[in-house]
Amino acid sequence: MPRLDRRLLEHPPKGVSAPAYDRSALTSGIVHVGVGNFHRAHQQVYLDRLFSMGDDHDWAITGAGVKPYDAKMRATLEKQDWLTTVLELDPAGYTARICGAMIDFAEIDAGAIIAAMARPETRIVSLTITEGGYYLDAKRGGFQADHPDIVADSRNRDAPSTVFGMLIAGLVRRREAGLAPFTVMSCDNLPDNGKVCRDAVTGLASLISPELGDWITGNVAFPSGMVDCITPATGDRERKLLQDTFDIEDASPVVCEPFRQWVLEDHFPLGRPALEKVGVEFVPDVGPFELMKLRILNGGHAAIAYPSGLMGLRFAHDAMEEPLVRGFLEKLEHSEIIPTVPPVPGVDLDSYFRKVAERFSNPKVGDTIARLCLDGSNRQPKFILPTVADRLDAGQPVDGLALEVALWCRYCAGETDDGAPIVIDDVNAERLNKTALEARSNPSAWLAMGDIFGLLKDRTPFAEAFAKALNSLWKSGTRKTLETYLSG
Repeated sequence: MPRLDRRLLEHPPKGVSAPAYDRSALTSGIVHVGVGNFHRAHQQVYLDRLFSMGDDHDWAITGAGVKPYDAKMRATLEKQDWLTTVLELDPAGYTARICGAMIDFAEIDAGAIIAAMARPETRIVSLTITEGGYYLDAKRGGFQADHPDIVADSRNRDAPSTVFGMLIAGLVRRREAGLAPFTVMSCDNLPDNGKVCRDAVTGLASLISPELGDWITGNVAFPSGMVDCITPATGDRERKLLQDTFDIEDASPVVCEPFRQWVLEDHFPLGRPALEKVGVEFVPDVGPFELMKLRILNGGHAAIAYPSGLMGLRFAHDAMEEPLVRGFLEKLEHSEIIPTVPPVPGVDLDSYFRKVAERFSNPKVGDTIARLCLDGSNRQPKFILPTVADRLDAGQPVDGLALEVALWCRYCAGETDDGAPIVIDDVNAERLNKTALEARSNPSAWLAMGDIFGLLKDRTPFAEAFAKALNSLWKSGTRKTLETYLSG
């Protein structure tokens, strides 16, 4: 079986699309931090399509990573000449493409990453560092300037450990060399991700020097964007699927749904690739698109995740085939989530939700419930709790949203309704488990986690609805609790 590397591009397997351009003629214009599955299924695919049209060959990607686990990805992709196979799992028929948009990957070293950012040809630095990578303070709001990582970088600007410290160092080096600053483009699932990213960079810069913070505020662009493509983790199943279907041995392929979307604010002072030619939407304000996606899709994922985990379901499509889970999703979306989403230009929100439900139901993607349940302490404050706050501010009920939060709490108790163990995949797993067990007899303990819930713990209608839902989950189980909710 042929292994993926540049030699395979000369004679790709039947049915596999390969770069229709000379990769040796590409030059890097983008440094991307966080070369995970989503980035390779999304940004790299858009650029690969653009390059195949013969356009913008000076916008190839140099990868970068700031975490120890990024070294494994770098080593894997280096053996494959930075190539990735992207397998799209359309129920109507699989398609595969070898994506060649990335041409290099900086060493996992702050100095090497800063040097790549400081190169004159680097005009965009993009990020997929997960929702939890932005040092957000749920209790006080905004950037958490007193986080130990941030404090350490503020005192050691020449050897930073965070991506924000490296961004600042790269911008400073360019300023000293007389080069214009690059654009910083977040590709993470956050409301107003450009502003969130800017606040993190300028917040750290201001700790280093108020003048530096002011300079970045006045001179560096941080466009916001909405990104979307369901992309499961890669395991033996995905590698075997690629081998069996297309006869390619790829150590780290990406599988994803056939749907992808990217909406961007058009604010790139040093230019950008012509991504509108390959389906990217450039708009003056991405906010309505972001809010729609974060609440309806990401909030929807949370809604199906925890009841499914407690009921022992394995995949998202299994969840959508379970009437209680699908019913919970549909009632929650229509009664509490969608009404909080303002109008989106050119989009019918009910049609958007129907498409979301169709995507969740795709049996070929194999998106696991475990993946949807992970990192709740970072995801809930971004995908669920703002919707709770908006409805409370409007004097509207939050029974369904409170039940979703109670399901998360019950899941974090660490066992299914049948008593099977649950592995809590979260940076705060130990604290979540301890607090969830305490909340069995004292529900207010869960909401007292101020770094997650902020002032929501003091909102009586939410606290009462949460306690009622959690008590029901412990007393009657997930199925009975969902039946009661759906019959109300």
